[in-house]
Amino acid sequence: LDSLLQEKKMKDKKNQEEIVQGFQNMRSEQRSLASKISELQAEMSEHKIVIETLDGVDPDRKCFRMVGGVLVERTVKEVLPALTSNRDKLEKLLESLNTQLSDKGSEINAYMEKHNIQVRGQGNDNKKEEKADDGVKSGGVLVSK
Repeated sequence: LDSLLQEKKMKDKKNQEEIVQGFQNMRSEQRSLASKISELQAEMSEHKIVIETLDGVDPDRKCFRMVGGVLVERTVKEVLPALTSNRDKLEKLLESLNTQLSDKGSEINAYMEKHNIQVRGQGNDNKKEEKADDGVKSGGVLVSK
């Protein structure tokens, strides 16, 4: 009888570990999506700045563009359409990734609700207790008395 109980506890523990691992994988995917979105947003802002700069320039003026790690000489009228096309594609990609991110967030919330997962630092159960030592607060700095 004891061996059956121990076996059941081991299975429950493995099941809990699988649930936690699944949750951590989902959070990791969400973080990587958010990271990719911020990377693409930075690239998008660079494209916008360059397009705004090139709009006021003579179309026959020579400019340089990095293509596959190689600096290539072109004219503004050749580069500007490619930049606007890239910017438009980046906008569509960002919309898609933002949708994926929100879907992943709702998927994680559903998973948390289904398996009754509570993250430390969230919720009502984990209220922060503030300790005041003689009215002195260190603010994250180690202070010796």
